Amino acid sequence: QIQRALRSLSIPLERLHVMKGHMMEDMCKGLSRQTHAQAKVRMLPTYICSTPNGTEKGNFLVVELCQNQVRTMLVTLYGDGNMSPHMMYKIFDLPEGIMQGEGEALFDFIAQCVSQFLTETISSESRETTNLPLGFVFPFTCRQTQLDKAELLSWSKGFSCSGVVGKDVVQLLQSAINKQEMGANGTDSSWLSSWRGRKSSQVTPSQLCHVEVVALMNDTVGTMMSCSMEGRPCEVAMVADKGSNCCFMAEAYLVETAEETSGRMCVNTEWGCFGDDGVLNDIFTPYDVHVDEESSNPGEKRFEKLVGSLYLGEIVRHTLIALTAEKALFTGNDIAVLKEKGVFTMQHVLDIINNEDGITEVKRILEALGLQPSERDCGRVQQICRAVMGRAATLHATGLAAILSYMCQTRDLESLMVNVGVEGELYKGYPRFEEILLSVSRLLAPECVATLLPSRDGSGQGAAMVTAVALRLAAQRREVNEVLAPLRLTRADLEKVQALMREEMERGLCKETNPTASVRMLPTYVSHTPDGTERGDFLALDLGGTNFRVLVVRVTEEGISMASEIYIIPPSIMQGTGEALFDHIIDCIIDFQMKQNLVTQMLPLGFTFSFPC
Repeated sequence: QIQRALRSLSIPLERLHVMKGHMMEDMCKGLSRQTHAQAKVRMLPTYICSTPNGTEKGNFLVVELCQNQVRTMLVTLYGDGNMSPHMMYKIFDLPEGIMQGEGEALFDFIAQCVSQFLTETISSESRETTNLPLGFVFPFTCRQTQLDKAELLSWSKGFSCSGVVGKDVVQLLQSAINKQEMGANGTDSSWLSSWRGRKSSQVTPSQLCHVEVVALMNDTVGTMMSCSMEGRPCEVAMVADKGSNCCFMAEAYLVETAEETSGRMCVNTEWGCFGDDGVLNDIFTPYDVHVDEESSNPGEKRFEKLVGSLYLGEIVRHTLIALTAEKALFTGNDIAVLKEKGVFTMQHVLDIINNEDGITEVKRILEALGLQPSERDCGRVQQICRAVMGRAATLHATGLAAILSYMCQTRDLESLMVNVGVEGELYKGYPRFEEILLSVSRLLAPECVATLLPSRDGSGQGAAMVTAVALRLAAQRREVNEVLAPLRLTRADLEKVQALMREEMERGLCKETNPTASVRMLPTYVSHTPDGTERGDFLALDLGGTNFRVLVVRVTEEGISMASEIYIIPPSIMQGTGEALFDHIIDCIIDFQMKQNLVTQMLPLGFTFSFPC
């Protein structure tokens, strides 16, 4: 039974190739305007089209909503190539129940965290006159239409706050911050004050600088930007944490759900929903099915439930329960403790597979849970934990291979070398994660070479970079707009030009005012257009610019055919006498007639003379 369970948790290379192909197909669906709504890999545009260039400087506030915490950070950049950013940060634990409460309460709490952090971090003299741009790291699926506009599509990772799905989360946070700054926050501030023994009334509007939310991104984008610092270009980022996701720089013209057509844009894949259409059914084990059914969103985010650390402990727990029922584990022992959801955590899994003391540490961990394992049980539990973790790393590698191959193909390259930023609990906690990620992705995408860049400070520093780049580009746009401002015409300006043009056209048509009209409205004496009955051979002359063209046009029932020759008009003739010009034209016509065997024919001639007459 143990070997059967281990085999079910191991995916053959051939199946990984098929999975990679399915993911690439879903990526294309997500990028297409026609199929985006049906795609499981959403490929959401982030409106981030530029990475740091090292000139960014100033103070930038970052707020990151994590699994159980709110992380606030103040980053100072000095325009020195981003080699020495200064950072101050503070972490606030989320109050119990807030993750499933009202959305307004969640954003009010985040605003209170910002308020307290600034009160403790920035001097009162600076606060009164400081405007602080804020980058918001929000690790949930959003549909962005601008860098600072993002509608929440769905919660995950245990969050289910009401009144947020379908709303602009940037506006929700900005409104909460504005309330805090105005001293009009009617929510209970005791969450913060109770930790420090301070009263909420101690935080007054005069203590607060003005904070403006200028950019929203998820944690993968923040990781990519963080890893792009210090002169290391990074075009892909993966977060292997409680959830799982990846972003990359795609050719902008392929992102049909956005309006950018040049350069590149960072795309948030949201690959956690890959497999929701059933393409992963054959690799789902009975243990995975149990985890899915017991989750808050059965049938959704199926790929994430195979790889996210939020679920790996649960997969192990259900595997142990099933094997115990088959009398392959804990024979004769009471395993009632394993029936409790969440009792076997990701930390237990990591401690079991990472220990260097054989089964001694495994036995201690299992006994601490209330189990009575034999030595054989300890060895088998360790095997199962390694199989579950190895599968998670392998599936991450499969997703990465799909993205790398897609980048290589869409850039029309024979090979691709790229830096990949990596962050998250699995990457940091599982020593073999990097080895598996690189080896399996190379097997699946041999044309691509990836270099992993660990994120030194998660996504927080990267969020500051996104905010800084956004402000730098906005400043550049303002400068360009100021230069171009005199050239812009309002609707009123255009209507005025239209009226003046109409007036001059009417003056040009009038016999009495024609000589003084600026729009001459000259008669051409062409009173009919072709009706299709015309037949015959015709010569045509076209004089304009520095060239002169002679054509013979043959109109028959079968259609129109033409032969032509271009002759250069020398500057001496262009600036000489009229007689010399027309003598040259006649010479060109004679030459053309000789070449086309037209000397003996009498043909009607039309003359295009591109000068006012």
